[in-house]
Amino acid sequence: MRCASVDIGTNTLRLLIAEASETGGIRPLLYKRHITRLGGSYTEEHGIDKDAAERTVKALEDFAIDIKKFGVGKVVNAATSVVRRAVNSPWFIDEAEKRSGIRPSVVSGDDEARLSVAGVLSVVAIGKDDTARRLIFDIGGGSTEFIITEGYRVVSAWSMELGVVHLTERYLTEELPSKQSLLELESHVRDVVVTVRGLFEKDGIDIKDFFSKEGSEIVGTAGTITTLAAIDQRLDIYDRERINRYVLGIDRVRAIYKELSAMPLSERARYLTLEKGREDLIIPGSAITIEVMEAFGFDSIRVSDAGLLEGLIIKELGLA
Repeated sequence: MRCASVDIGTNTLRLLIAEASETGGIRPLLYKRHITRLGGSYTEEHGIDKDAAERTVKALEDFAIDIKKFGVGKVVNAATSVVRRAVNSPWFIDEAEKRSGIRPSVVSGDDEARLSVAGVLSVVAIGKDDTARRLIFDIGGGSTEFIITEGYRVVSAWSMELGVVHLTERYLTEELPSKQSLLELESHVRDVVVTVRGLFEKDGIDIKDFFSKEGSEIVGTAGTITTLAAIDQRLDIYDRERINRYVLGIDRVRAIYKELSAMPLSERARYLTLEKGREDLIIPGSAITIEVMEAFGFDSIRVSDAGLLEGLIIKELGLA
């Protein structure tokens, strides 16, 4: 059976159409995404902005055409951070279903984290006997999920309201980020990441001891980390095969962050040719990546282009 999964994120909408493979995994047939910035201009009082909702519903209508074209038997989706929070979520959900036929299904932060783990491990785990200890983090537009795993077992997971769209609108309102703005951004991110480390320790995990086991690693997924991997490899055309499992050193992440932070927004837009719409978000995303690596003591990070989309299909097809 062909299955489609849709990730309705705070910044990006993504579609994956796939089917079960002979090896017990999934075989992708179509991958597509639109940056709609659903969380743009969000307020606690009014919720999802009407223009942002319109961009997102149009993307869902486009996905619905592909789903029909591929003869998909089952469609699953996950609406994440901004739809979880918004006071007008019921209106948005009804409008999306009425126009696209896809009814957004809100998932909790915990469920989002566990589905993302299944997708990430389908790419980075080494066989069914994999026992490596990993910190997996998924940087989203509205939240970031942090998950510690041992092999395929989730040891602890936390979802934090630390998203690149909201950070950009709060700290990076200038064409060229000021030194003060960057310091405030970094301080805020650092405070949240330190809080996460503390939450893991309250769960009984001695971070230093836990990750001292050989083969332990940190894995990043979603648009920020895949963009950093593409920049580091100087890719002119995005290639998922070259992104998945790529290893980035912290010094390279710091260098890219420093270079991009010194560029005006318009110059960054010309520099980031692979995906328009991420030129402002890459700065807070890079700051999160650096702070997480430093707080948990990792000098390098493995990249995964698989996550929530793949996890949804793996669960639906019973492949986990």
